[in-house]
Amino acid sequence: MKTLFILPLLILFVTQSFSQKLQERKEGSPLEGLPANIEILTLFGERADFSPDNKRVAFMAKSFGDAMVIDLETRKIDCLTCNVPGAAFLRVMHLVTGDYLLIGPDKFEDIETSRARDNELWFLSKKPGSKPIKLGMKMSEGAAISKKSLQIAFSQVHAQNPELPEGASRIIVTKLDLSSGTPKLVDQKAVFESPDRSCVAEAQDFYDNDTKLTFACYEPKGMSSVMSLDLSTGESTNFTPTPNVYDEPEGIIPGGKYTLVESDRQCEWLGGKRGYRNCDIWKLRMDGTENDYERLTKFNDYVNGKASNPVVSTDGKHMAFQLANPNDPAGVGYGLLLYKFD
Repeated sequence: MKTLFILPLLILFVTQSFSQKLQERKEGSPLEGLPANIEILTLFGERADFSPDNKRVAFMAKSFGDAMVIDLETRKIDCLTCNVPGAAFLRVMHLVTGDYLLIGPDKFEDIETSRARDNELWFLSKKPGSKPIKLGMKMSEGAAISKKSLQIAFSQVHAQNPELPEGASRIIVTKLDLSSGTPKLVDQKAVFESPDRSCVAEAQDFYDNDTKLTFACYEPKGMSSVMSLDLSTGESTNFTPTPNVYDEPEGIIPGGKYTLVESDRQCEWLGGKRGYRNCDIWKLRMDGTENDYERLTKFNDYVNGKASNPVVSTDGKHMAFQLANPNDPAGVGYGLLLYKFD
């Protein structure tokens, strides 16, 4: 009797698994037939960031280009750095004051050199016509910016700091001091160090009243894990311990229980090369179980589609993210979208 009972269940499981494996990516554009809770915000641009009051979204026109900002009510777009000849920035992010933090090289040399060795931090005042001011700090990839204070976290590797061995990385927490009229970074402290390429760190988001920090742990073979660092104890936690999966934290949800993640987990039934090239946006409960992991976008269901670089408004009502192509380098986008949470 047990065999007779188990056999239909086994057949059903195998049939479902087989049909799931047969799914194929579709031709066309992910922008066709968007669900009701997703709307197109711009038809160009990448790396969105909400203003503290959630009324605007700053973004990059392109990689190594100008920083822009769009008013969410009027949809008017303004250029923040068009007064800078040959602007070659990679990221723009809001500070709690409404000013901006820019990331990028002083000038474009080539993609690899300008994105790694020459990548640095800049301050840009919110006053119209202001020009970026160097903060004198080289750094790797992106930064975490507090939504409560002028605290910033960023990573360094050997390319920006030759004192670090090849393959090593570290996360630095610092504060932006605007009291003297000339912006400067103060109280710098290394809070996490990795000696080799088993975990190349990139700071992502502060949470729990700035006592904790999410960061990406880039691993060998192009994989990544969602990590958290307790800034008071120095203890780190891996929230996605499943091996051979790409999980990169991107955008914390207010409350600190969930983070958005660029993940390749849909490759389990869609196929394709694992890693950042085939990713979609997922929502992860940060408890280390991976039991509460929800897929929010299905752009990677398309042959040349993926969704990436999500950020969440400070009220938790919206997510901004970008349309991207799996064939491009990480961060390249072709327009911004606005996702409304239930």
